[in-house]
Amino acid sequence: MAATKVLVVDDDLNIQRVLVFTLKQEGFEVLVASDGEAGVEMARTGEPELILMDVAMPKLDGYAATQRIRQGERAGARVPIIMLTSEADVGERVKGLRAGADDDIVKPFHPLELIARIRALLARSGTGTREGSVEHTTLGRLGLFYGAKGGVGTTTIAINSGICLTQEFKRRTLLMDANLQFGDLRVFLDLGLESASIVNAINEPDLDTELFKKLVVRHHSALDLLLAPTSPEAADIVVERQRTDPGLLSNVLGIARRLYDYTLIDMAKSIDDFNLQLFDEADVIWVVMTADLSCLKNVQLVLKTMDNLGYERSKVQLVLNRSNAFTGINVKNAESVLGRKIDFQVINEYRGAISALNSGEPFMSSRPDGPLGRSVADFAREVDRQATAEMAAAVR
Repeated sequence: MAATKVLVVDDDLNIQRVLVFTLKQEGFEVLVASDGEAGVEMARTGEPELILMDVAMPKLDGYAATQRIRQGERAGARVPIIMLTSEADVGERVKGLRAGADDDIVKPFHPLELIARIRALLARSGTGTREGSVEHTTLGRLGLFYGAKGGVGTTTIAINSGICLTQEFKRRTLLMDANLQFGDLRVFLDLGLESASIVNAINEPDLDTELFKKLVVRHHSALDLLLAPTSPEAADIVVERQRTDPGLLSNVLGIARRLYDYTLIDMAKSIDDFNLQLFDEADVIWVVMTADLSCLKNVQLVLKTMDNLGYERSKVQLVLNRSNAFTGINVKNAESVLGRKIDFQVINEYRGAISALNSGEPFMSSRPDGPLGRSVADFAREVDRQATAEMAAAVR
């Protein structure tokens, strides 16, 4: 079997020697280029299966060389590229990802770490999937909570529905915070900044179920959490990873489906490439709304967008929050404006909801038998009934 071919693009002769020796010791065939322009040409003619690309080089730096390589690639012929950087800086990492790199490693690095990164990236870029034959022992349901506008209570319903499915219905449930820049789960659940996040999951080149479990945070309610990044800069890494390789996000979601009955995702309101992939992969999208004119206008736009995306009507379900609040627009009026039925209603108990959020203790933990808790439980019960009914129909 032919050795895997690795192209080293670096102008430093000492680093070249170290890399060539290390790679050959591990059984790789090595090609070498000493500047960016030569690297682009060698990538075209040498047909490497992976490229190690230095950043600071004469004639053409690593970012520009990576962009040229990507522009010259044939469809389906993407070569994995690892950037060799001299700074552990988020801005530099994002710049590399935007240029088209798949991973990066900061110099000086240990040879064992480099080889591990190379092997993981080669495995990920292969055609096979290591876990494709795993038998599903969960419902594997993926549901999105998408707010028609800010302030409608999307995160509150997502958190408390997850707790209810976990505690009352004994379902294994994961809540993922996909409001990447400004996620609130850490605050609303009184969690620290040191916890792992989706950055760790999507940035891990060899993510599997065992590693995924280590990145998840367990709330005292037994609800598992995959948290949002702690800064907007870190969120950029997730966005760039998904943009350059959507399979990374698919892998995260696929592992979650295998581990959990329900993977619930609290989304941002933007409609971008990241959220569009979530929409595509979801089983159900719960559009959370309130009965006021501005929200109804937004819901109309959301429903039109979902129609244009070709989703079946049953995939998009409307959740009217604060359904008993007086707004001058009742449920029938709202349904008439939208031209469709509202699927779920959650009552208004504003003081209880706000008090729970500010205390860091969700009302499904502190007051599950209260009016608001019972209303969310009704929603979760119907969600679970629909999911189990669909699964039963699928296996007949």
